[in-house]
Amino acid sequence: MCDQTFLVNVFGSCDKCFKQRALRPVFKKSQQLSYCSTCAEIMATDGLHENETLASLKMEAESLKGKLEEERAKLHDVELHQVAERVEALGQFVMKTRRTLKGHGNKVLCMDWCKDKRRIVSSSQDGKVIVWDSFTTNKEHAVTMPCTWVMACAYAPSGCAIACGGLDNKCSVYPLTFDKNENMAAKKKSVAMHTNYLSACSFTNSDMQILTASGDGTCALWDVESGQLLQSFHGHGADVLCLDLAPSETGNTFVSGGCDKKAMVWDMRSGQCVQAFETHESDINSVRYYPSGDAFASGSDDATCRLYDLRADREVAIYSKESIIFGASSVDFSLSGRLLFAGYNDYTINVWDVLKGARVSILFGHENRVSTLRVSPDGTAFCSGSWDHTLRVWA
Repeated sequence: MCDQTFLVNVFGSCDKCFKQRALRPVFKKSQQLSYCSTCAEIMATDGLHENETLASLKMEAESLKGKLEEERAKLHDVELHQVAERVEALGQFVMKTRRTLKGHGNKVLCMDWCKDKRRIVSSSQDGKVIVWDSFTTNKEHAVTMPCTWVMACAYAPSGCAIACGGLDNKCSVYPLTFDKNENMAAKKKSVAMHTNYLSACSFTNSDMQILTASGDGTCALWDVESGQLLQSFHGHGADVLCLDLAPSETGNTFVSGGCDKKAMVWDMRSGQCVQAFETHESDINSVRYYPSGDAFASGSDDATCRLYDLRADREVAIYSKESIIFGASSVDFSLSGRLLFAGYNDYTINVWDVLKGARVSILFGHENRVSTLRVSPDGTAFCSGSWDHTLRVWA
């Protein structure tokens, strides 16, 4: 069923010429339409002034981009590693696998911690979403989704609900109860509906709103109770793969990354992109805010992780080594912000010193690529999920 839905979104009837063709999403006065490439190009040329062409407008846009880069460079007074020279190096660093969570029948694609610092929700290519007790490794709840490839899952701030979705193009919310025999599927609420797969979801600071990212190139904010679309965010030129909400003290912003190699910071109230960074050379798989909210890190298929300072409006550090040739799939900061944990497609987890840019540890244990990684709310441990069908809790 999912595959059929997936194909209809790629090929169908054009909303302008009504011919059966390959389609692309087009936004006209915030309304989403499906146009074939010919109609999309005609629409793009509507309203051009005399002697104006798309090529000339593209040249003008590139010129303005160049001027913006020049202005950014003027603010570039010092490198992060120069400031960090006065900081002491980290001492001996040891982390081990303390728990292994087994139960998924296929690749683990996403996971999230509950605010109680104990429970974990994970989703997998096997179509199942499982709630775990990370202390005992017991499964507390399990939901079978109507499709495989459940790419996104999230815990509600109250710990009383979970959200998940994937190739069904939806974000579904399931309330959690103490009755383990209760049929959770009967209480499912479909909240969000995209025109392509759901790649990420996150509750805002309450259970009442949820933020989603999708392969249709958009992010969206939804009301959980009514399922109403509150705000949509258009700007990415390809699939959006990840998002992260800013820490609550820093205001209503979030960051997203995608297949267009861009990381974009959005104002949730206006729906506008307020900052954009385009220094990666391949898809951005993961973004995570620095604990203070003044910066964020990204992990990419170009085998690097990068740190962007929002106040300086620029990239300030690259975490890479010549020996690392596989993509970074997931990143997260320690509670202090001094360490950056990054999961890679070569089955390892690298731990970076954020200030000095040096790798301080490599963690081995997974038997396939590390697909997801999150530090616990109290910072005492982190959990990683892998294509080897397991999750591991490290401390």
